[in-house]
Amino acid sequence: MRPFVPLALTLLLTACGDGDSLLPPDARLPDGGRYRGEVVNGLLQGQGRIDYPNGTWYAGEFSNGVYQGQGEWHASNGDAYRGKFEGGLWNGQGSLTTHDSEYVGGFKQGRREGEGTLKQGGMSYRGAFKDDQFSGFGHLELEDGSEYQGQFAQGKPHGEGKRSDASGNEFTGTFVNGQLEGTGIFNSAEGDQYEGEFKDNQLNGKGRFENADGDVWIGEFKDGALTGQGEFIGVDGSHYRGQFNEWRFNGPGQLDMADGSRYVGDFANDTYQGYGTLTLSDGTVEKGYWINGLRVRDEKGELLPDPLELGLLNQGALLDRALKAVPHSTPAVELYSLVLGGDGKQSVFLREADYVSDMLTSRFGSRGNISLVNHRDHLMDRPMATRENLHRAAKTLAERTGPEDLVFIYLTSHGTHDHELVLDQPRLELADLPADELAAALSPLKHRDKIIVISACYSGGFIPALKDERTLIMTASEADKVSFGCSEEADFTYFGNALFAQALNQTDDLQQAFTLAKQYVAEREQADNFDASAPQLWAPKGVLNHWQRLREQQARQALH
Repeated sequence: MRPFVPLALTLLLTACGDGDSLLPPDARLPDGGRYRGEVVNGLLQGQGRIDYPNGTWYAGEFSNGVYQGQGEWHASNGDAYRGKFEGGLWNGQGSLTTHDSEYVGGFKQGRREGEGTLKQGGMSYRGAFKDDQFSGFGHLELEDGSEYQGQFAQGKPHGEGKRSDASGNEFTGTFVNGQLEGTGIFNSAEGDQYEGEFKDNQLNGKGRFENADGDVWIGEFKDGALTGQGEFIGVDGSHYRGQFNEWRFNGPGQLDMADGSRYVGDFANDTYQGYGTLTLSDGTVEKGYWINGLRVRDEKGELLPDPLELGLLNQGALLDRALKAVPHSTPAVELYSLVLGGDGKQSVFLREADYVSDMLTSRFGSRGNISLVNHRDHLMDRPMATRENLHRAAKTLAERTGPEDLVFIYLTSHGTHDHELVLDQPRLELADLPADELAAALSPLKHRDKIIVISACYSGGFIPALKDERTLIMTASEADKVSFGCSEEADFTYFGNALFAQALNQTDDLQQAFTLAKQYVAEREQADNFDASAPQLWAPKGVLNHWQRLREQQARQALH
């Protein structure tokens, strides 16, 4: 915005006596303007109007030849000002409209100054101005939905303020030249919070970060990540003190785990790496050298047997023991079950599989249960979830059950776009389980009524290969949608929690339980701003009736 130069305008017409006003129909001024209004002693005074050859015009009050008082000015390009003038310049309260902006507020010497409101494009500002710039306290809203409220200097946030973006993230603290500097608070839309020091809009310096799940990181932050000495307090009860590199345990440290075990030594990328001492909850002490979380040498440097090799040697015996434990059917209607946890890199699938196994036995009276689970820490003591082990488990259930029995099958893991269930044991390359291969593995049970529940992304894509009139199927999602809750620290996936921890603890009715679970999942996804997973159900009446007969028989038996 360019200030006006005060104009001392002298008429070329002869006045009718000194001090008398003259109202000529067409007075020409030295600068080419045409004036209509009052003239006193040859100067423009009082009310009048000037029209310039380029289309610019002014109408309002004059004093001693210049704009003074209330007036209205229009430029040839369409800009317009209405308000107070002093010495030929905008001064006092007024409004300025241009082709892309509108301002209402204070002016001083032709510039915006004092309190005002500016709207320009999709931007809106309400607050203090100085020398045409935001200066002092104000509220700025941008077209992308972000906004800032606080102190400004020279057009930028400067001083104490609060900034939020369109996603709902909020920064509160001290700003310097538009950047968050010094101490402040960050709250993310997902529920994460950081309180501490900032530099260049990033977490830098001492601070405390807590994620939405309740995990806490405390220590030295650098360029947005915990790097240096720090502390981690896990919502699962784990506690780490030591060196970090970009959020990960890296360097010397101490990790206390929820089960009471403790590791003291070197870390790399969150795993034991280098020399360290692991003290188990039962008091057993393991000292030595670790690689990727495995102790490979004892404290004297002697090479130790590889747990993977020992685990593989045990697998045959572990599976045989699990299959032999399945009892033969009796004439009564009975429930048998098979539970599979596919991805051994994340503990959530192990925890969920074990919960479901226990629930099917304790609440629904499963007579024989087979559990196949992959997990990095249980290769030595649990039968693995592989395609071959699944085939053998289904064959055993077919041999031990009768046509009057029901089989409940639960599978939990990651799922792929191609409708494959992920089977992953760390340090091994296992083949995933496609929908048609799952159907083939379960084919020995084709003459048994079955309930199959799958908690995995894209699990709705398994239904076409599995469905028939003897198979009820529940899936965590539609064929083209993801499901949620697959994290290391979680006890359940969203769907597993909704169906087993909630719905089936309220009702025995499978259809009603699925409806409740679908509602719980939808509410949680909406609260977390996730896209709907849309769980699916295939429910033949014959299987539903068979389940009802089972529960009625179990109820009668409980009374005797």
